[in-house]
Amino acid sequence: MKTDHAPSSVRALTVHAPRAPLSGSVHVPGDKSISHRSLMFAALARGTTHITGLLEGEDVLRTADAMRALGADITREGAGQWRVQGCGLDGLREPADVLDMGNSGTAARLLSGILASHGFTSVMTGDASLRGRPMKRVTDPLAATGATFLSRQGGRLPLAIAGNANPPPLAYRLPVASAQVKSAVLLAGLNAVGETRVEEPVATRDHTENMLRHFGAQVRVEPMGAGGRVIMLQGRPDLVARDIVVPGDPSSAAFVLVAALLVPGSTVTVRGVGLNPLRTGLFTSLREMGAELAISNERVEGGEPVGDLTATAGALHGVDVPATRAPSMIDEYPVLAVAAAHATGQSRFRGLEELRVKESDRLAATVALLEANGIRVDVVGDDMIVHGTGGTIPGGGLVATRMDHRLAMSAIVMGLAARKPVSVDDTAFIDTSFPGFVALMNSIGAGLAA
Repeated sequence: MKTDHAPSSVRALTVHAPRAPLSGSVHVPGDKSISHRSLMFAALARGTTHITGLLEGEDVLRTADAMRALGADITREGAGQWRVQGCGLDGLREPADVLDMGNSGTAARLLSGILASHGFTSVMTGDASLRGRPMKRVTDPLAATGATFLSRQGGRLPLAIAGNANPPPLAYRLPVASAQVKSAVLLAGLNAVGETRVEEPVATRDHTENMLRHFGAQVRVEPMGAGGRVIMLQGRPDLVARDIVVPGDPSSAAFVLVAALLVPGSTVTVRGVGLNPLRTGLFTSLREMGAELAISNERVEGGEPVGDLTATAGALHGVDVPATRAPSMIDEYPVLAVAAAHATGQSRFRGLEELRVKESDRLAATVALLEANGIRVDVVGDDMIVHGTGGTIPGGGLVATRMDHRLAMSAIVMGLAARKPVSVDDTAFIDTSFPGFVALMNSIGAGLAA
């Protein structure tokens, strides 16, 4: 694969308000976070793991390629159906070539934890967007394993890692809430003798902890302070293959559901969505805004809560989202900002420093998305204040997506709810997390055409 999208791959789109309400019942692709982890953990386990519902976006396929390069036998057996023959915790091999992680910060950061604790040298790179994203927040704590990291200025990719086959267990307190940093430290601790301990000031998504238990590792979690947690992992576990069912990604469902809430007369159901309480901050915030968002058919699949979500269009009002909620909805702020632009009154989203180090400076990009379409936005420190229009988003702007898939999808949602068409400079990167997004939106009446 090419590292960067060539100019011919650019897919511009102009989005008009649909002529009729959105309606229908759909599935969204599998959860991206769980898909990455299922491939990594299955590769580290003994035996054969069958994965159902794997997200087949570009980001996850990069993880599959990387784990193959490290020695796992990974085969696609059908749509969303994958088989992984693991090589065991001690069975990874030095890759023969550079590991190209494409646009996936999750894959690069989690894989750093694995590579730091194995006794060989590897090199990771990525596309232009990923090469601009900082890695020091991961490599700094991982240096305590005895691994050596060599990177570009500022800790940016390409990154060379000389791992340590006998790392000590780590004890690390996260300076800011980050599931990726936490997971990288825990993954390094898998190959250490003794107990690795991670303290997080605010609870972040716990898919890593859940999946470690699923494969047989001993993981203890205890509360710490006001909303924090301590995670303790016993190193050198015997990880044994276990089948995995990947639920629908709540971050992907967000775009479909918010579109249904904003287009008058719409009712749309998204089936089989993951409802892990550490991932559902958006749904809580939307309900606080007055959204009609109903959950049905709740169940547990593969250790994760799952349900069907139905969104019905209606009036929304401004909301004040606390900083403590950010870890449970960090990827959903751009589309929530679109909902806030449509709402009546002012919305304030607090503590968004993490958005500055996503696929783009997502805070600045979200502000630009809104301002280009006639919405007043203020940034005060790490808070974003959106002044709602009471259902009359002007639109008419050109959105620079900055190689950020979530910005592109948020711009499309805005176009569906705006008075004037919204132009999106490139939608090609949507495939990294939500392959088939445009087709799915058209299936419920969006009327999108390049």
